[in-house]
Amino acid sequence: MGGCVSTSSQSTCSSRGNGKRVSPSCMGMGICRRKRNKKTFADHVNTLQHLPSIPNRIFTNGKSRASCIFTQQGRKGINQDAMIVWEDFMSEDLTFCGVFDGHGPHGHLVARKVRDALPLKLLSFLHSHQSRENGSSTACFKADLKKLDAGDSEKDSSTEDKLDCLWREAFLKSYKSMDKELRSHPNLDCFCSGSTAVTIVRQGSNLFMGYIGDSRAILGSRDSSDSMVAIQLTVDLKPDLPREAERIKRCKGRVFALQDEPEVPRVWLPFDDAPGLAMARAFGDFCLKEYGVISIPEFSHRLLTERDQFIVLASDGVWDVLSNEEVVEIVSSAPTRSSAARILVDSAAREWKLKYPTSKMDDCAVVCLFLDGKMDSESDYEEQGFSTATLLSNHSGNAMESDDGQLSEPYLQRNFTVRSSEENDSFRRIPVEIEGNEEPVMAEDQNWSGLEGVTRVNSLVQLPRFSEERPNS
Repeated sequence: MGGCVSTSSQSTCSSRGNGKRVSPSCMGMGICRRKRNKKTFADHVNTLQHLPSIPNRIFTNGKSRASCIFTQQGRKGINQDAMIVWEDFMSEDLTFCGVFDGHGPHGHLVARKVRDALPLKLLSFLHSHQSRENGSSTACFKADLKKLDAGDSEKDSSTEDKLDCLWREAFLKSYKSMDKELRSHPNLDCFCSGSTAVTIVRQGSNLFMGYIGDSRAILGSRDSSDSMVAIQLTVDLKPDLPREAERIKRCKGRVFALQDEPEVPRVWLPFDDAPGLAMARAFGDFCLKEYGVISIPEFSHRLLTERDQFIVLASDGVWDVLSNEEVVEIVSSAPTRSSAARILVDSAAREWKLKYPTSKMDDCAVVCLFLDGKMDSESDYEEQGFSTATLLSNHSGNAMESDDGQLSEPYLQRNFTVRSSEENDSFRRIPVEIEGNEEPVMAEDQNWSGLEGVTRVNSLVQLPRFSEERPNS
């Protein structure tokens, strides 16, 4: 989309390669201060009929200037994972990345809808914000960012707070608008279908993150001894986290685990043992939105340093079988950067086969963003046998797991998204005890295992059966 998003055909913002000077009234996020014409930004967004053709936006297996992405279908049906990298997002120094893991009968459609629409909602909010701030000021927001990066100590705190507040509001309102659109969508049934989301925006040394569900982002960085370490950037928002469980119970929802999977707390309706959602926040899933499941994202802002090497976003099909440290090791040791995402997915597929040979592998989706902005040359890429054409083909990938296996090996009984009511009734429930009132807090030395919750099993157990009369809760 060039260097800026504009509502007019004439722009004083620079776009890649046009040689024009950047106007001093141009916001650092690529949105220009100008008089509004009759064509609104919403109209501009609505004209984006061909999102796949937008430059520097990739959403199928492949690579960009500073990233690679790869997804592979599991053995549970259609691939319900989606992913995106959008470089030059609003301006040349912004990059948007996201991974979305759908669940339920229409989860694949929800994930793809969120992948396409959520970035546009961020764009729309930021344009609206800048329109309100136009006034008579000619200060450039980009200059404030440069001061922040340069370490202007007297103004650092104020500038960082403003930046933090702006992006926090952008993520909150965009996620809210996205869920509202899904609720009113005429052709997409999201009543018992939904999606996770882990989304980041990188601008220079600033990293902004918004996320719901249990997809995860980690940072590969070097410690003082120059060794690679893994830093988890997000929290897996599962129903047994104290704050999540308290909210759900306050809204009359129920949280408990089934006897055959005591490590997987789920959210249930107050009047039916359904649907058994294994996360506390998600887009869609409107059957549970009155009972404590929300789409409000957790937001965080991190300042990157020169020690930070890359960011990995992935769905729980990866975190189920690989630790944060293993993922960092695989990505950092990949023969080429362009092959890192594919090699990581292949590694996860092998671990599924080894650890859970009789269970059906989950879908996997990976985004690897390299923070120095460098990528392998095409010749180096092809020498490793990973041609661009190969990666751009087969969006769903081919699962590597075999259905063969011995029952004596680790075995997960639930291999399908929906379990019959007769089967479900044969298992007892295990209440989840919540101790204390702790908030989900991230610390760099914490190791959040993907096996501590929803991963390895399906996100939904059973679709609800609503009768005309519901028991009073």
